[in-house]
Amino acid sequence: MENRESRAYLRQLRVTPRKVKIVLDLIRGKDVANAMAILKTTNKLVCEDIEKLLKSAIANADHNYGMDVDKLYVAECFVTPGMLKNMKRVRPRAQGRAFRVLKRTSHVTIVLKERQEA
Repeated sequence: MENRESRAYLRQLRVTPRKVKIVLDLIRGKDVANAMAILKTTNKLVCEDIEKLLKSAIANADHNYGMDVDKLYVAECFVTPGMLKNMKRVRPRAQGRAFRVLKRTSHVTIVLKERQEA
């Protein structure tokens, strides 16, 4: 039996990679149903976006590859920094100075695979 995988990408998410990584570490290696439950109960704003991405990966697996949804698990999930040139903003500081604030973005990838029967 071939080893198929389903991928889904989320580009230019307006959340820092550090904050996304915290949530991805919770669902890595879990079954899809368990991962969805974790995302629904975790109190982080980025969980909504990752839940939507996970649903997209499940739909890709079902529609494009005909994989069994009940056997799927999160094989890989990772985040990389988006745009090399971050959105730069200015924050007013004391004595007429201005400090630069970097508004970071993220690229998130989720890979689903089917569990092999032993």
